[in-house]
Amino acid sequence: MESMGKKKPRPRRSFTAEFKAEIVELCQRGDRSIGQVAKDFDLTETAVREWLRQAERDAGTRTDGGMTTSEKEELAQLRRENRRLREDVEILKRATAFFAKETR
Repeated sequence: MESMGKKKPRPRRSFTAEFKAEIVELCQRGDRSIGQVAKDFDLTETAVREWLRQAERDAGTRTDGGMTTSEKEELAQLRRENRRLREDVEILKRATAFFAKETR
């Protein structure tokens, strides 16, 4: 018996910044509702609403505590650098222990 009413989950898709900007512009024009734009482009309303919120944060018109795109990029870069530095420190600790043992 087939499962009734259950849809397969949609595979995760990624979109370019240019595409998101075009969708945001369409929604901000006011010609169509967010739901209609999402339906026309086979997107979820949730994704479109999040893109709108992010665009408002980036423009400085929304202050809900979220980070701007540039802040998110900076945070990701700092996390990568932090991880690399932690690895460097771990390597130096091992080298120090090795050489301390060798000199005895």
